[in-house]
Amino acid sequence: MRKIIWNNSLALVFFFLFAASLVGQYITGHDQYNQELRERGGGEIPVAQYVTSGHFVQSTFENWESEFLQMALFVWFTIFLYQKGSSESKKFDGTDAVDRKPSPRKKGAPGPVKKGGVVLALYQHSLTLVLMAMFIVSAWLHFRGSLADENTLLALKGEPAKTGWDYLGESRFWFESFQNWQSEFLSIVAIVVLSIYLRQKGSPQSKPVDAPYRETGE
Repeated sequence: MRKIIWNNSLALVFFFLFAASLVGQYITGHDQYNQELRERGGGEIPVAQYVTSGHFVQSTFENWESEFLQMALFVWFTIFLYQKGSSESKKFDGTDAVDRKPSPRKKGAPGPVKKGGVVLALYQHSLTLVLMAMFIVSAWLHFRGSLADENTLLALKGEPAKTGWDYLGESRFWFESFQNWQSEFLSIVAIVVLSIYLRQKGSPQSKPVDAPYRETGE
């Protein structure tokens, strides 16, 4: 058990942080939502019902949406875009192992590599494809949650509900998306540029401490 935990410690720690943050969001979000409902003359909802509310769905998936979009684009753009001196960029001389042709004879090669054909063609791009799929699903859930929350607020004011097409042409959904997207893209710029000049000993996201600024790649 100790070996399993050690071998997966990075993923486990971040999953714990994710779960703890999600619980914190749920508790505080439920309280905030009930406060908003009271201020608008509505009735409070029980804590178990909050999970299906537009307020919770919108606030959760608008963040997931931006994360998966950021990761998908970063993975894709690093195939053919470069940043001189950054640990997050491939080398300019084409010697990176990620560019080599996959060999089914390599010891421990994944099943899709040994199978070849269409399976291998998809597997070669599976990381980007799955991240983009997760972005699309998250964006859809964000939209549905945001629309539901908007219609809840309209109902409290005695106004008619909006259709999906009507809401898609308004600013709220797009504002929620863009405010998250810009922060994610800024974080990419930060790690790409700062890794040129700054170091963290022991981290694979950093170049060696004694590496020249112009040296590209980890």
